Amino acid sequence: MVAEPDLGPAGLSAAIRLKQLANEAGNEDFRVLLLEKAGEIGDHVLSGSVIEPSAIKELLPDWLSEDNPNRFEHVTPATGDKMRFLTKSISIPIPAPPQMNNHGNYIISLNQFCKWLAERAEEIGVEVYPGFAASELLYKKLDGSVKGVATNDVGIGRDGKLKPSFERGMEFKARVTLLAEGCHGSLTKQVTKKFDMRRDSQPQTYALGLKEVWEVQPEKFNKGQIVHSMGYPLPRDTYGGGWMYHFGDNLVSLGLVVGLDYPNPWLSPYGEFQKLKHHSLYKSVIEGGKCLSYGARTLNEGGFQSIPKCAFPGGALIGDSAGFLNVPKIKGTHTSMRSGMLAAQAAYSALTTSDDNTVFLYDYEDALRESTIWSELKQVRNMRPSFHSALGIYGGIMYSGLEAYLFKGKTPWTLKHGGTDYGATKLADECKKIEYPKPDGKISFDILTSVSRTGTNHEEDQPVHLEVEDWDKHAEMEWPKYKGVENRFCPAGVYEYVEDAEKDLGVRFQINAQK
Repeated sequence: MVAEPDLGPAGLSAAIRLKQLANEAGNEDFRVLLLEKAGEIGDHVLSGSVIEPSAIKELLPDWLSEDNPNRFEHVTPATGDKMRFLTKSISIPIPAPPQMNNHGNYIISLNQFCKWLAERAEEIGVEVYPGFAASELLYKKLDGSVKGVATNDVGIGRDGKLKPSFERGMEFKARVTLLAEGCHGSLTKQVTKKFDMRRDSQPQTYALGLKEVWEVQPEKFNKGQIVHSMGYPLPRDTYGGGWMYHFGDNLVSLGLVVGLDYPNPWLSPYGEFQKLKHHSLYKSVIEGGKCLSYGARTLNEGGFQSIPKCAFPGGALIGDSAGFLNVPKIKGTHTSMRSGMLAAQAAYSALTTSDDNTVFLYDYEDALRESTIWSELKQVRNMRPSFHSALGIYGGIMYSGLEAYLFKGKTPWTLKHGGTDYGATKLADECKKIEYPKPDGKISFDILTSVSRTGTNHEEDQPVHLEVEDWDKHAEMEWPKYKGVENRFCPAGVYEYVEDAEKDLGVRFQINAQK
């Protein structure tokens, strides 16, 4: 049995490939379990994505075939690329690097794609369990290897008392556990620390992606068009960029990615996103339209230098749990899927050729290094770190151009990341305070309005999963230095300092859980 907590493209691809291999060998009793913390498959996946189809073509060759009654129907072929450098008032065409060429790619709703993959998985015998949040790893007492996962208890009130709906968490034991949690998952952090899986890699670096899906006026819709931008509204010492994808029927996905190594603690990624939409490049498309949904998520940006050891005793990391996003290409679905497929092949081979009680996926580590994941990420390894120079975004653009067109990843050097993201944050008193315009309610919105469009909903009295050991101590340590950076970095308004005359600082720190 194989257990995989959380369902994105990586976990779903791994499950399908595992069950394919078992069924092809006549081993139909081979069990593959998928655990998903969301109530329905795809609920925690944001819509509007460009997919390079190499991995899905290998996994399910007839995924778009007219002869396949279960083909995936929600695709929009990419028809054109635009790359723009923005100032506050103008949009300057610039050449897009070869990595951003989207010929042959498709714009999809990743939410719909994951739902479709889950249906294909169940068709071939994968057991899918939505609504089961894996909260801890299980270890064997004998050798400390992973033997599965346990889900958390449900039906507990905010006061800690058991409700009539209380159910004890369950243990799911497996010979192989593949972690497909996405970026910075809690179980991934646990297993990485336990087995020292980052001993040979640089620290992971992160970005925050904010996204909206709009229904636009038909005359402003250009089906299949893909637009990327750099520059405004971000300052030159902050890495990031915007995008706009036209897909489906008059739908546009647009958003902003902000590297979390930005130095100014007054910067608000959410505020920058609202400013971006008022630039004529974006406003000319969405004005008069309707914002349908909003979401945000963290991204792994460390690339090749930050890939940890991916196999551990009893399992492996796949997809964003390992960090296979190709940052210059702005794509990670195909690499995540391929990593899941490679892990599945290694797992099936190990499970069917060895009687050892503990399984180690040696073949997975070797297969990764021989795969297109490795060569693709190695080729672009120096692009993201190049933005750490004193020239900021301008130096990064110039160096990345050389890498894209001349060096092509063949340089004998590998640039290092500038350190951890949090280490780049300067003191608030050292930086210029940023004041953001008031939202107009048509193009830009306040954060509570946006959160209402996420579809996120929790039971009113469920326990708050975010905990602070000492609220006053946290405020005393962080407020004088960063003047409430927590208010600004969170894209959902969860963390907040509020005025409180009874506190020595004049403010108190709180977490805004749903009530």
